[in-house]
Amino acid sequence: MSKSVAIVTGASQGIGRATAIRLAKDFSAITLAARGKENLEATAAAVKAAGAEPLVIDLDLADVSAPKKVVDQTLAKFGQIDALLNIAGAVPQIDLFEMTDEQWDGGMALKFHGARRLAIAAWPALKKAKGTVVFMSGNSAVFPKAPYAAVGAINAAIAALAKAFSDRGITDGVQVNSVLPGPVMTGRRKSYLEHWAPLHNMTVEEATRKFPQDAGIARYGEPEEIADLMAFLVSPAARWMTGTTLRMDGGEVKSI
Repeated sequence: MSKSVAIVTGASQGIGRATAIRLAKDFSAITLAARGKENLEATAAAVKAAGAEPLVIDLDLADVSAPKKVVDQTLAKFGQIDALLNIAGAVPQIDLFEMTDEQWDGGMALKFHGARRLAIAAWPALKKAKGTVVFMSGNSAVFPKAPYAAVGAINAAIAALAKAFSDRGITDGVQVNSVLPGPVMTGRRKSYLEHWAPLHNMTVEEATRKFPQDAGIARYGEPEEIADLMAFLVSPAARWMTGTTLRMDGGEVKSI
């Protein structure tokens, strides 16, 4: 394995954790950036076992100063950045008429502005390496609904942001794409189902079956399946793919 360095945000759990572990097969070093040192250390152990050297950075990417810290520490330890995977960002699922300005701002601060600032901070190193960036969006970008308006609005903004970065990347030699996952069974989704089910007189098992049925899909996706797509996008096999929004959703979106 030649020396190569990836930054993965949101690496403490879910898709971020699965992606960091998957990339350890292809990259020699992985920076793990997220909140929650204990979970990050667990990811780091799995990354090391898979063959890559981890760097744990426990911080909140909503903090304006955080992206520069991630880039500076990565360059200080590894000397380069070849890939950036912006995965961090949980957006509250609250009805359009109930969500406060503070909740809107909080969702934007982490998922949108955190990813934007980090891509800008890492850009000189990515330009030097002719590297690659992946932004995590989501299917709600293309069908926003009132009960989770912020999720759709912020995901749509992320997809548009990725397009803008990809346009600059054509000139600078940096590949940029975005991914729109459908419903994935992460720890956060499990917690949501455990909260939602009793409120609707259902068992957790019934609620878990109901959501895929309502979405018109056979099952939830697994974090590892999205991680495989991420790994493809930052691999040489996808090098001519840029400015693309890729959907992996089990058929949830029915439009062409």
